[in-house]
Amino acid sequence: MDGAELQRTIEDSMTVELERLGSSKRLVALTSADLTADRVLRIAADSERAAVETFEAWAADEEHPDARDAFAEFRDQEREHYDRVVDLLDSEHDGDGADGGEMHDRLRSFEPTEARLGGVVGRALVAERTHLQVVNFFVNEGNERRADCFRELRSETTAQGDRAAAILEGVCDDENWDDAVSAAEDVIAAAYAAYADSLDDLGLDPKPIC
Repeated sequence: MDGAELQRTIEDSMTVELERLGSSKRLVALTSADLTADRVLRIAADSERAAVETFEAWAADEEHPDARDAFAEFRDQEREHYDRVVDLLDSEHDGDGADGGEMHDRLRSFEPTEARLGGVVGRALVAERTHLQVVNFFVNEGNERRADCFRELRSETTAQGDRAAAILEGVCDDENWDDAVSAAEDVIAAAYAAYADSLDDLGLDPKPIC
């Protein structure tokens, strides 16, 4: 297996979850149906801040040098993402102690390098779909400045997943590729469970209407 095959494997095994996480219901779930620009931006800012804290913890204790360097760079990039989102708000935002939810709880539980890198791949696949829904939201709002910001964040977060997959090629042998795949699937499953639970609380079905 290589990095590209890893990503294809995860997308194939988690097709249903990823498709539903990429639906228009995603922002409904994240905002508890409070679909205002302010609420969407604050939820996005909290997500970026949670990522800062996850990568900061990993960069502090990771032993593999390439992974450690990547986590430190991801931390700095996510801090910049947070600042860029906050700059779009019309008032101040305190992101200290932002709740990363089930997905970041799962990520922070990982200790082996291959699991952490696999988790980055899984998070990137979730974030790619979430960011697209935020882009669509601001396009519909007629705010291209905000839409463009999230297009950039989407591209940069996707690149994090690509880099993690590439580093895994120097970390994994024939056996522990499966550990990376399982970690990515666990992260996506955690994000999907939170999504489904939120919609259930709102009386909505996460399954698409056919």
